Amino acid sequence: MKMTKKLLAAAMAGVMAVSMTACTSGGSDNSASGSNSANDKVYNIGICQLTQHAALDAATDGFRDYLTEKLGEDKVNFNYQNASGDSPTCTNIINTFVSNGVDLIMANATASVQAAQAGTSDIPILGTSITDYATALSIDNWTGVTGTNISGTTDLAPLDGQAEMLHEFFPNAKKIGLVYCSAEPNSSYQISIIKPLLEEMGYECTEFSFTDSNDVASVVTSAVAASDVLYTPTDNVAASCAETIGNIVIPAKMPVIAGEENSCKGYGVATLAIDYYELGQITGEMAYEILVNGKDISTMEVQSAPSFTKKYNADICEQLGIEVPDGYEAIS
Repeated sequence: MKMTKKLLAAAMAGVMAVSMTACTSGGSDNSASGSNSANDKVYNIGICQLTQHAALDAATDGFRDYLTEKLGEDKVNFNYQNASGDSPTCTNIINTFVSNGVDLIMANATASVQAAQAGTSDIPILGTSITDYATALSIDNWTGVTGTNISGTTDLAPLDGQAEMLHEFFPNAKKIGLVYCSAEPNSSYQISIIKPLLEEMGYECTEFSFTDSNDVASVVTSAVAASDVLYTPTDNVAASCAETIGNIVIPAKMPVIAGEENSCKGYGVATLAIDYYELGQITGEMAYEILVNGKDISTMEVQSAPSFTKKYNADICEQLGIEVPDGYEAIS
């Protein structure tokens, strides 16, 4: 009888030990499973870039590099699509992203963000290389926040600073040709701001607009014939046609103040430059806040480049015999 009790007690102790071990093991498994579930999240991001040129490429690279570093290469998938300058293609790209249910859309350039706006009101959209969101998205009474599923970064350099730069280089010029793509709302916006600023300085300004890359050469040729100095805003078509423009203005010894650095590299005398790679990284930081930290995109202010640098094209200045004022940095 005593032996039976001892055996029963030992058996019960064994059962309790197994039971406790199972509970402990189960708790550990659930915790590990929960941890893996959180860590195993892979973010799918669609990138729609309007066209290929150095500034937009740098913004995309900065965006991807930031998120890859923060999330890890195995935790983020980028579906990069380039529309080759065609706005309807942007629409097709965005519709594919929406059908695939991506976690976030990065829209690089105005036509891309306009297509994204039309394509979804649910998926977070971050624009970059957008000059003016109010113009691009048809928003009245702009406050810096869209109040919708769209935010991002702007590449607009101070237009009054660009006007002052032109005057600093060419105080004795009379006729300024304003060359831009009329199909880009942000380009038209920039011209509408800088034109009266230049006119207040005493310049006679004439607009020369092209609708796409096909008429760039003819429009620029006309502008050269009628102007002392040309100005091109931050304009995707002008940037993608930098070689074409350069082949016209440089032999004609026509100076150009450009709205952004990569255009200036191709054909310009000087520019008020921003770092597009840095702009892309800021956009990536915003994406991280939305995806990982749950930030409400509708309340996120559009971010600007943190700094602007006066830069000049040393080669073209030398060819044209232009003396560079103090305070300018040569484009490398």
